[in-house]
Amino acid sequence: MTARISNIGRDDVARRRDVDASVAKARTLGITSRFSDKVEAPDLPTAKIVLVVDDNPSMLRGIGRLLRECGFASRLFESGNALLMDGELDCALCLILDVNLSDGSGIELRHRLTDRGIEVPVIYITGNDNPATRMAAMASGCVAYLTKPFTAKSLMQPIEQLLVGVV
Repeated sequence: MTARISNIGRDDVARRRDVDASVAKARTLGITSRFSDKVEAPDLPTAKIVLVVDDNPSMLRGIGRLLRECGFASRLFESGNALLMDGELDCALCLILDVNLSDGSGIELRHRLTDRGIEVPVIYITGNDNPATRMAAMASGCVAYLTKPFTAKSLMQPIEQLLVGVV
């Protein structure tokens, strides 16, 4: 492996080290990812898929990549309608939901899911924060409300809390 590492840049080695640390953490939590084998952890919730809805493709890819590096499986949707067409919403650990989607309000989408009997914890993200939107998001029962740009830690913290049942 030493010969192989010497052929890639130092940034790649550091990035791989970070991914390996995330995989080790995921293994201790019993999380399945493309980087690790399934680890049985009977005391943890079985739902480990994070659903993400954002109409910005680069934001969607970035969040998907972050989740993958932290050991979480994800399903990415570019619209609220695409999410609604998916049949497996109840198996999710949580839903990361942009407030302002091209096909409607993320907050209204949350209400539609609730009306359908789908109760999944929501983390709202928005690039257009204002007091009225923040109040509406909080009233809908979200576990977190983040303003873009946000740190990876601020996004992962509520997800990890959900995983261990703190939230």
